[in-house]
Amino acid sequence: MQIGEVATRTELSLRTIRHYEETGLVVPSARSQGGFRLYTETDVARLMVVRRMKPLGFTLDQMRDLLDATDRLDSGEAFDDDEREALLGRVRVYEQAATEQVEKLRVQLTRAEEFAATLGARLAQNGPAARP
Repeated sequence: MQIGEVATRTELSLRTIRHYEETGLVVPSARSQGGFRLYTETDVARLMVVRRMKPLGFTLDQMRDLLDATDRLDSGEAFDDDEREALLGRVRVYEQAATEQVEKLRVQLTRAEEFAATLGARLAQNGPAARP
């Protein structure tokens, strides 16, 4: 699929997708005869991993590292036990970091909801007003 369809499916801008290509994070699998970027479902899945990692504060290098580990695990390559455990260990580190960041975001969301409720209560105390 071409970059426009990928942008729609991933909800990423064309500019962002191109940036990820320039940094080597997610490179399109092919180019058309006219030079258009062509992406596969695997490329889209990689972009979705990146899209999910970004708001959690992961760096491009961390995204690259996780994608490398998962690519290797998914490759069907035979690993000895130590190598497989090392790859799984890398994935576990990111899973733990993501879980911790999600918890921090939950706390922030709770505080934001409390703040909005406080403002709503203040408005309600001061008489009826149209709410948007």
